[in-house]
Amino acid sequence: MHAAPHHHHRRLLTALATVLALLAGGTVAAATFAASAASALISQGRPTTASSSENAGTPASAATDGDPNTRWSSQFGDPQWLQVDLGATATIDQVRLVWEAAYARAFQIQVAANPAGPWTTVYSTTTGTGGTQTLAVSGTGRYVRVYGTARATAYGYSLWEFQVYGAIGSAGCAGNAALNRPAVASSTESATTPASAAVDGNAGTRWSSGFADPQWLRVDLGATQTLCQVTLQWEAAYPRAFQVQVSANPDGPWTTVYATTTGGGGTQTLDVTGSGRYVRVYGTARATAYGYSLWEFAVRTTSGSTPPPTTPPPSGGFWGDTGSIPPAANVLMVKVLNRTNGRYPDSQVYWSYNGQTHSIAEQPYFDMPVNTAGRMYFHLGSPTSQYSDFIEFTVGPDQFNGNTTRVDAFGLKLAMRLRAHDGRDVAVGETEATFSEDRAVTFQRFADAMPAEFKHLATIEAPYRIPSPGNTPQFRPGRQYANYLSGYASSVGLPATTSDIFGCAGPLAGNPTGCAALNRHVAHLPPAQWSDPSLFYQQAPANYYAKFWHDRAIGGRSYGFPYDDVADQSSFVSAADPEWLLVAVGW
Repeated sequence: MHAAPHHHHRRLLTALATVLALLAGGTVAAATFAASAASALISQGRPTTASSSENAGTPASAATDGDPNTRWSSQFGDPQWLQVDLGATATIDQVRLVWEAAYARAFQIQVAANPAGPWTTVYSTTTGTGGTQTLAVSGTGRYVRVYGTARATAYGYSLWEFQVYGAIGSAGCAGNAALNRPAVASSTESATTPASAAVDGNAGTRWSSGFADPQWLRVDLGATQTLCQVTLQWEAAYPRAFQVQVSANPDGPWTTVYATTTGGGGTQTLDVTGSGRYVRVYGTARATAYGYSLWEFAVRTTSGSTPPPTTPPPSGGFWGDTGSIPPAANVLMVKVLNRTNGRYPDSQVYWSYNGQTHSIAEQPYFDMPVNTAGRMYFHLGSPTSQYSDFIEFTVGPDQFNGNTTRVDAFGLKLAMRLRAHDGRDVAVGETEATFSEDRAVTFQRFADAMPAEFKHLATIEAPYRIPSPGNTPQFRPGRQYANYLSGYASSVGLPATTSDIFGCAGPLAGNPTGCAALNRHVAHLPPAQWSDPSLFYQQAPANYYAKFWHDRAIGGRSYGFPYDDVADQSSFVSAADPEWLLVAVGW
């Protein structure tokens, strides 16, 4: 541990005191050629909003008014967005963009069921050329937006026309694909409230979880299907914050298709857009002292029915065979997994802790004893290789608290899965999709996603690390980007230097919520909205380094800056009576 503890140890240290007295978005590719038979124009004259407007003469509505002589123009900053409300769920097949001279070099077309998202990307480019672009896409949603992340000029983004083609109404949104399908849960309150009770079609039976956060219920639809609606019938024990997620595999990676932090219980019918074989409701904050309880969990799809399983669910998948993990003699058993996609053999994947160093070829397991606080380091190639990273944890006599972290830097792809004897099972870290891509691809994706102020992070310590902005000199007083966040901070009454904001130091050391709000660019909003993840990182200036890792993390949870645990957004996991911990190490 460092002599002066980082703020991102806050939850570990708090948890230790207690001991001693824990998804994304999938991107759908789309062709960049003109569609030959698009449906009707459905965006013209519809309510349109934007992240900003250059002036009163260039409003958002000008891009959807059908007049080629009026235009929307944004302020001169990244990112910016323009969003149209189609009035009802629609199936879209084409988007036409008529750019003014101020066009986007990098942008996405996204759809959502709700105005604040979550958003599904149906088109993406980093090589936009402006002019008139006619894009063939495939997606379903009520809201459609163009989301610009990199301008091609010094000006903002400007569109003469933003046209969406398709059909209002989601065809065939019917049936209940979850009915009597296999269901499992993170825990059950008792044998009389099993997971299967939420999908049995009987309104008099229910699933109920253990009395802790987070918890989840997952159903296997039998084959990949396109979702259009989810209905949740809550018992009195309902969630205040939860997500509905989809995945191709039982262990993820998960894509969030609905999220809220203001759940009201009762019966909720949610319009969603997404595809997957597995669907789960993932609760992160209970509204009562009890657990989570559902009378019914119904999933409606565009096909209206469920085909039988064509293939059995994966037995281990990304996490491998967990049934062979030996029991721990101490607190819990740790197993290190080689997920470098063949880049390194097991004999060159090393872990080190408390004076021990081993390759996983010779010792993949470690029987973790009680400790006050520690780090386990991982190296690829040799025990002293610069390709390295670490996890952090505290372990009590019957308790594990830990996290992956990107507060200092990205070094290696890491993910942790913690299992407790009561059945609680939670994973954090990079998604399987991120693990599957080559390291060079990840570095390039990072560079492409960053505005100009952050691009140097991808190169200054390459190929070994991507340092966080708080650990590079460019954002420090007197340097090139010293004023990147300081002006915004002063404008909202939280004056601090840019480097102190990234590091949650100086005047922000004792203000977790203020520091998090500045990094996420929500400090100008009412404080009640500071904990709404759908509002995070929507405008500059913001900590786009942290955003990148959240976008590529299981459940969207990552430690991108010291107080990233505010609003439960960090990659922190905790369990009493732990059974085992898996740590996946990637390239």
